[in-house]
Amino acid sequence: MWILYALLGAFFAACTSILAKIGIENVNSNLATALRTTVVFIMAWAIVFLTGKQGGIGEIGQKSWWFLILSGIATGLSWLFFYQALQMGDVSKVVPVDKFSVVITMVLAFVVLKEAPTPKTLLGGLAIAVGTLILVL
Repeated sequence: MWILYALLGAFFAACTSILAKIGIENVNSNLATALRTTVVFIMAWAIVFLTGKQGGIGEIGQKSWWFLILSGIATGLSWLFFYQALQMGDVSKVVPVDKFSVVITMVLAFVVLKEAPTPKTLLGGLAIAVGTLILVL
């Protein structure tokens, strides 16, 4: 089931980039990011309340709070830089470079989370890295 969710996430991420490029025309990239973030904020809390999960807030531990906050900061910075790049460049070039985050994530997973690299993950990461390099050069 995770693969279906991952594919849907990839599809909507693709839609995000196209819709953002159209919507960001003549709009400051930081303002556009703030508007997008507000919509995401409202949607996320609506889902929490619609599914009745708001009671779980009190069960979140201190470590989880800190890492979720840090993750939120990283997300915000990612979106701010992504929107600035989108405003300046072609979607077909910006998005593949942005998705180089897959390779960086893999390396961090190996180093920080101690996940074991497999030949398949290394080959996949190398393919993404080479593809990104080809696009940039």
